[in-house]
Amino acid sequence: MIRPSLLYAALAVAVSPLASLAAQDTGTVAWQTVTELQQRMDAGKLNSKTLVKDDIARIRQIDQSGPTLRSVLELNPDASKLAAALDAKRGASHGPLYGIPVLLKDNIETGDHMLTTAGSLALMDAPAASDAALVTRLRNAGAVILGKANLSEWADFRSSHASSGWTGRGGQTLNPYALDRNPCGSSSGSAVAVAAGLVPVAVGSETDGSIICPASMNGIVGIKPTLGLVSRSGIIPISHNQDTAGPLARNVTDAAILLSAIAGSDPHDPATADADKHATDYTHFLDPNGLRGKRIGVVRQLAGNEPNADRVLDEAIAEMKAQGAIIVDPVTLPHLTELGDPEMTVMLYDFKHDLNAYLAGRTGLKEKTLTDLIAFNKREATREMAWFGQDLFEQAEAKGPLTDKAYLDALTKAKQLSGPEGIDAALQANHLDALLSPSWGPAYMTDLVLGDHIVSGNPTIGGASQPAAVAGYPSMTVPAGWAHGLPVGIVFFGAKWSEPTLISIAYGFEQHTHAWQAPKLLDTVEGKPVAMGK
Repeated sequence: MIRPSLLYAALAVAVSPLASLAAQDTGTVAWQTVTELQQRMDAGKLNSKTLVKDDIARIRQIDQSGPTLRSVLELNPDASKLAAALDAKRGASHGPLYGIPVLLKDNIETGDHMLTTAGSLALMDAPAASDAALVTRLRNAGAVILGKANLSEWADFRSSHASSGWTGRGGQTLNPYALDRNPCGSSSGSAVAVAAGLVPVAVGSETDGSIICPASMNGIVGIKPTLGLVSRSGIIPISHNQDTAGPLARNVTDAAILLSAIAGSDPHDPATADADKHATDYTHFLDPNGLRGKRIGVVRQLAGNEPNADRVLDEAIAEMKAQGAIIVDPVTLPHLTELGDPEMTVMLYDFKHDLNAYLAGRTGLKEKTLTDLIAFNKREATREMAWFGQDLFEQAEAKGPLTDKAYLDALTKAKQLSGPEGIDAALQANHLDALLSPSWGPAYMTDLVLGDHIVSGNPTIGGASQPAAVAGYPSMTVPAGWAHGLPVGIVFFGAKWSEPTLISIAYGFEQHTHAWQAPKLLDTVEGKPVAMGK
């Protein structure tokens, strides 16, 4: 657990004039794209083992000391050996992820020496028995699994009064743009590690906002895929009706490459039955003119909460118009205010059912039910609950089976109002290719006493993840602008299986704005850079 004294100590490390340069030097391996790294390896100027070594060194400098971002929970002890084996087998023909290090959120199983804990001390008894389906796909693509990323504990579904990016196992993850600001979550560590140049790409997961929010607040690209495009087998669950894994990257191209690798059907996840019909090489949709002729609707209901986010949105709209997009502004998204209650009901029921099923099938653990986890947290309250409780655990435990009328009614309402009568209705009524809004406002202060200052739909901060999350439709956030040195993103979302359209739009926007900037590792907004460790 990270206590305030430790947090402030981490922020007070002596300042080095080299820290800012190290963070911004876009000529180093740390900031090169997957394509650039692959080109260097093909030319014999770099190999995977050296790349892994460099990434680990940077993690030790920035993540484990110096600014102490705490984005990486665990490094893969086999990473160098795996990279060397890939180097030995490298041939003229290989995929774009061959030899590339990838970080996984710590709710994604790996059947190796690493643990899979969702950030909880309760799951540290033994590693998982096998790889999650998406990990198998990554290994088959030649990716090197570099380690496990910190997160919001239990993917932010333990306490309604928590700080995003905090876990009992790893402490509080810090935002690399201003270390006293929150990284958002729950894929906090995955987003921070990519943003800070510790790894080229990472995999996160989302139930509602857990890819879109951390990507936005850490100034990177995040894709929440259509429910069922990426297998969830081997991922610690919240809700089978909303959970999905997805890519985090510093640019749209790398995100498309990673999505291409992990998408596809899996017999162990029935939701993916149609995935192979839609999964493709998403780099085919990287069109620099992807905005031209696209009809994009602005959901002003999801704006108006934060002035910096609104300013960035309006600037983005002006650029889209200049690049030939047809902007319909505003567009009404029906039933937007009616989603919260049924969504929470569904998640509470699903969490109890899905987590109990997961724990029952996970070997080597002492805690086998949600009841056991609640008891564990009470026993280990000094380590696990000094800051935050477990009210969501307790509410979920009180729910009945998935045959309850309350659950079935809530599920039907949530899906109908968010999808057919929500996103689909808005798209069809206005003949749109996609919908647009601010992702979130700039990062808020980390507060271990009061918890997060943000939830989806919060009237002071905003948040646009909920409609697509509840419907199970895709959404994609890209960097769009800045507020006091903090990144601000915009989010595109659309119909089921519309990833190609969203990627094309996002790439067209990215190529004409180039909004991404490397973090300076400042101690506070407009403060001083914090020294990197040795």
